[in-house]
Amino acid sequence: MLFSAWLLVALLSSSCCVAVPSPKPVTAGQSITLQRRAPSARSVEDWAAWAQKEREFLTNRYGGSTLKKRSEGSNLLTNQDADSSFYGSLAIGTPPVSFDVILDTGSADLWVADVSCTVGCSRIAVFDATSSSTFKNLSQPFDVTYGSGEAAGSLAQDVVQMAGFSVPNQVFGAVDEVSNGLLTSPVSGLLGLGWQAIASSGSTPFWETLASSGTWTDPVMSFQLTRFINATNVQANEPGGTFTMGFVNSSLYTGSIDYQSLVSTPSFWLLSLSSMTVQGNSITLPTGSSAYAAIDTGTTLIGGPSSAIQNIFAQIPGSQPGTGSWAGYYSYPCSTEVNVAISFGGPSWPVSPADFRLTQISSSECIGAFFELSSGNGAPSWVVGDTFLKNVYSVFRYNPAAVGFAQLSETALAMNGVNGNPPSATIGSVAATATAGTGSGSPNSANKWSIHPGAIIVTLASVIGGALL
Repeated sequence: MLFSAWLLVALLSSSCCVAVPSPKPVTAGQSITLQRRAPSARSVEDWAAWAQKEREFLTNRYGGSTLKKRSEGSNLLTNQDADSSFYGSLAIGTPPVSFDVILDTGSADLWVADVSCTVGCSRIAVFDATSSSTFKNLSQPFDVTYGSGEAAGSLAQDVVQMAGFSVPNQVFGAVDEVSNGLLTSPVSGLLGLGWQAIASSGSTPFWETLASSGTWTDPVMSFQLTRFINATNVQANEPGGTFTMGFVNSSLYTGSIDYQSLVSTPSFWLLSLSSMTVQGNSITLPTGSSAYAAIDTGTTLIGGPSSAIQNIFAQIPGSQPGTGSWAGYYSYPCSTEVNVAISFGGPSWPVSPADFRLTQISSSECIGAFFELSSGNGAPSWVVGDTFLKNVYSVFRYNPAAVGFAQLSETALAMNGVNGNPPSATIGSVAATATAGTGSGSPNSANKWSIHPGAIIVTLASVIGGALL
């Protein structure tokens, strides 16, 4: 009970669902951060795969007939506040200065708190333009709105480095005002990994410059996220998994990757949610554009149309719609283990019952992690966040544009709930560089849709926390 109270307060007070505009040693990768972790047991097959890759790597490095530019990189992640958000690190400026940033496939802008920031920026690292010899002030206003807050400042341009890649003229927001609670120390900003079409700045995102220039070995980026929501003795920051660019880490998944093409011109990473089962029963889902789902690493939970959410909880005896500040959510008996599986046109991917349970609000009542989403202005009907993504290895492919999922390996699963020191923001060497296009475009008026449940339940933080304690 004490843990549930702590978890809810942590979730509500963190940058939780910034999401929506509203180790395994990594093979053949350039890593920004290095963190020694207790080794997990390897099977004979794992050792064989490792040995083969090691031989190929050393042959290419020392015995190959031609030199090959390294074009794969990895970034170790941090799991913040028991799965509320996941962040990595990058560096800005000359000389480079490192920052922790939320990695968000649901938006497309990079921004960090500026040294002039006076609101919402306490106890975090801030960017100082006077310390960078390559900084350029673009003298244009910048602001982006999320469901859990807003960031505003001005557009700038400088060298940005991440996982061994560098873009010398990356446009980003130097923010001097951030909504309270949007950033939780040590996070200083956000790296949008969506497409340029939804960038509030109108500029080409960091990842898209790298992918479109052919800098990466393969035009993909991928995520493996850890689970701590059901762990004991959880610290505010725990090891969060791995983010890769230019390759997929085959030690973190098993079987094949099932790719599903994006359903429309790239903007959000949109797939069609084709089927879902709850407690083994198929439920009725909207079709057409009402089935479009944004795959969003920056969102904690899963939001969908009211009719579909009602159908989900109709399969759970004893569930009830929330009222008051819990409107849009459903409670259900904590004694019930809820099994949900989701398909986007390929295999059906199960969601762990631990991820389905958001929190416990009484001795017998729990709140589900699926909530009713009212979207509009062209926003997708579904937003599928980390509640789902912790259960799969996810791959975001530039060309042909698609999202792929694969089953997590035993190596990846063994990282769940294992306490350890999170990786720190460090600066790695640059192995590959790509230049952003000169036509950055004009700022987009559309912001990331306002979806986050944080806005709904934040007012209950003190009340529920006190009740549970």
